[in-house]
Amino acid sequence: MPATASTTPERNALSAALIAVLLWSTVATGFKLGLAVLAPAQLLLLGTTISAAVFVIAASVTSSWEINRRSLAEAAVFGLVNPCLYYLVLFEAYDRLPAQIAQPLNYTWAITLAVLAVPILKQPLSRGTLVGIVISYAGVLVLLSRGSFERVPDLNWIGVALALASTLVWASYWLMNTRSTSNALSLMALSFLIAIPILTLVCLTGPGLPGLRIEALIFGSWVGLIEMGVTFLLWQRALRLTNHAARIGQLIFISPFVSLMLISEVLGEQIHLTSVVGLAVIVLGFTVTRRTTRRSGLRPRIRKSANPRVR
Repeated sequence: MPATASTTPERNALSAALIAVLLWSTVATGFKLGLAVLAPAQLLLLGTTISAAVFVIAASVTSSWEINRRSLAEAAVFGLVNPCLYYLVLFEAYDRLPAQIAQPLNYTWAITLAVLAVPILKQPLSRGTLVGIVISYAGVLVLLSRGSFERVPDLNWIGVALALASTLVWASYWLMNTRSTSNALSLMALSFLIAIPILTLVCLTGPGLPGLRIEALIFGSWVGLIEMGVTFLLWQRALRLTNHAARIGQLIFISPFVSLMLISEVLGEQIHLTSVVGLAVIVLGFTVTRRTTRRSGLRPRIRKSANPRVR
């Protein structure tokens, strides 16, 4: 049966979203491999430079540039948050923790978003949302327990704190997006361009500039293209083509479980049962929260072009 004019865009949207989700599933593995040969700031500088090039090209090809005093000021603030602060905190967490711990902890940013929406967007905390939050953080306890609730698990707790802090930074970034009226692609390009000299200074005052050896360039490209760049454009395309954004958004739940399989196969981490169960409970809580906020109409007004960045 031939595709109709109405089904073709939906199929294209689904294809773009699935490719984006599968690509995002690789980034936790990419982070750990990259951090084995580069310091967090060095990996971020390379990734940001490559990603900035992607956004500049995309903004130029699509005539999306919006440059004025307001957009530059907004880009400066956004660039400090993402990629600078967010990824520095996240990479430091990944540098200290097994990927199977860092990745699910970072996934709880969506629950942090629901909590922050109460004071910032003046959204009341409904009973269903509260239940979802409690479920998700119960999943965090299961994840961190490593199978034993009788003693403190042997984990790098600074890494745990950094991973949870990254959720606060990323949720805050999303809430900043709710108030932005700038073109999303232009804003990303400007933000990442502004971030490059900042991260260069961070490297110069810390681990030094990254060497341009092939190994470093490969992992910098992995971060810049797959985590920050191409997947953003794919997800943006999927949300632009579809009339069912919520349905497309559900696909993101695939990513963390595929990621765990790659962490096991590529990194060789022995996946603990509590990692799988904890992640499943976190996802369940996120689902409860999403459904509650959608029914009540209280979901934050995140623009369709926004990037979920779930690992």
